[in-house]
Amino acid sequence: MTGRQLLRLVLAQVCVHSAMTGARLAAPLLALKLGHSAAAVGVLLACYALSAVFLALPAGRLADRHGLHRPLAIAVAAAVLGAGMAALWPVFWVLCASALLLGAAANTAQIALQRHVGRSAADVAERKLAFSWIAIAPATANFVGPLAAGLLIDHAGPQPGDLLGYRAAFGLLALLPLVCWALLRRAPEALQAAPVQAPARQSVWDLLGQDAMRRLLIANWLQSAAWDAHTFVLPLLGHERGLEASAIGAMMGAFALAAALVRMALPLLARRFAEWQVIYATTLMAGAVLLAYPWMPGALGMGACSAILGATLGAVQPMVLSLLHDAAPPARQGEAMALRSLTMNSSSFALPMLFGSIGAVTGTAGLFFLVAAVLGLGARTVPGLARLPRRLQ
Repeated sequence: MTGRQLLRLVLAQVCVHSAMTGARLAAPLLALKLGHSAAAVGVLLACYALSAVFLALPAGRLADRHGLHRPLAIAVAAAVLGAGMAALWPVFWVLCASALLLGAAANTAQIALQRHVGRSAADVAERKLAFSWIAIAPATANFVGPLAAGLLIDHAGPQPGDLLGYRAAFGLLALLPLVCWALLRRAPEALQAAPVQAPARQSVWDLLGQDAMRRLLIANWLQSAAWDAHTFVLPLLGHERGLEASAIGAMMGAFALAAALVRMALPLLARRFAEWQVIYATTLMAGAVLLAYPWMPGALGMGACSAILGATLGAVQPMVLSLLHDAAPPARQGEAMALRSLTMNSSSFALPMLFGSIGAVTGTAGLFFLVAAVLGLGARTVPGLARLPRRLQ
């Protein structure tokens, strides 16, 4: 895979993912403007993850059967329809339907692109490099989509926050997936796995029955749980300490920026260390940072912890994606990617509610200590990945 091809893949995912992240900012703001309650906004936001939970496995199987272009065409069509509906009919039930479509579209495109990248790599080293770069796309989209939507909401209408501004924002978000399609409509398909004879219909439980797959999903879940805990707890901890919203936002920005930057540096680490070694070390480091976090007295110390935590957690995803291609049978690599996505989206949907219940008993600092303990215990499963055999497809 050439550098130009990889760049087109990264930009394509940024475009389709930005449609979802931009709408995830605009839709709740519009719902509040229309007079809906905070509970209704919670339901609206849940729709973005809910469709990904239920459609992840079908999307992975679709990618295994048809490669890149058919899943991508479906994802682009769903994203254009979802954002376009919100632009034309900005009412609450349409915003919910739009959220379901955009969440499903971003997830389907991500699974197809990750599978395509893994199968297009010429060797293991190139695959690590490719996954390091493709992992930057969601982080970039988390910046591009909300920024573009926010600017249009404030400046496209006659007054800031006018309904015309929201329509313009959703209209732009509907155009971004078309750029994704233009970038990749002529991209060559990756080598497909040879068909295999199966005595019976294969189930996702077959994949979960593999020791390496379970270890990888645990490692990925640990990263996701720590990420969700930081996103949930940091605003609460900052508020408790009387920090300004801008300071809390800067800490969140430091976390996201560090996660993106470390993925650019991962190829250097990947040349010297095996994937499981990177996952093991960063998981333990993340646990140590979470233990130290509540003891930081001011914004500067908390910001440093936030940046270090972002760097450690950001290093895990590309390594897990690379190892998934070794753990899964060649004909089911898309399904393995989907299983990873399913666990992450289910976690992101359920953990904030669990954190809220536990935090009411332990306090916000106690949540950091609890998640740190979970990371320390869960890290023991990672060294077993050293026995995983390597293959190119």
